Amino acid sequence: MKLAIFLLGAYLLGSLSPGYFLVKIKARKDIREVGSGSTGATNVLRYQGWKLAVPVMLFDLLKGFLPVYLGRLWWADEKRALLGLLLAVLGHCFPFYLKFKGGKGVATTIGGFLYLAPVPMLISLGIIVAMVLLFRYVSLATLTGLFTFPFINFLLRRDKNLFWASLVIFFVVVWQHRANLKRLLAGQERKFGERVNA
Repeated sequence: MKLAIFLLGAYLLGSLSPGYFLVKIKARKDIREVGSGSTGATNVLRYQGWKLAVPVMLFDLLKGFLPVYLGRLWWADEKRALLGLLLAVLGHCFPFYLKFKGGKGVATTIGGFLYLAPVPMLISLGIIVAMVLLFRYVSLATLTGLFTFPFINFLLRRDKNLFWASLVIFFVVVWQHRANLKRLLAGQERKFGERVNA
């Protein structure tokens, strides 16, 4: 019963969408009708700038951090913390009250992995930053960084549970980026720093 409540709470926390609510309040606009259609920080940045994007990113990071922190606090078994992170990512990507159309899951994933495996995640974040600087495609950079994380983590820590869980979460994030991948292949993906209009 405790585990079921924990997992439901992780999903509900993940489903909280600051990007949707902040843009709705400030611009009277559904962020899902703008740019990439995501409620996440990158799309908010393109539409409303840093002042809204930063709190969105911080809250989305917290949505991943908190379930794994509580999961490790309440249980010695890391598997429950990983399940909590997976449910938080699914909540972020598929919030029930927004007709299951939310964000891409990147910041929430990073928030959880920064707690569970900080050194491998920081290395992957370095790869993400380098990719953004080199190619200026946030989607390409984040997918590359999150793909490398399971392997970097396994090489450094030999954690099989985290390896498989991070691969599952990676494929959830890939699914959410399927439109971005199509645009990348077509040469139509927006680069970092480009603004979008309503």
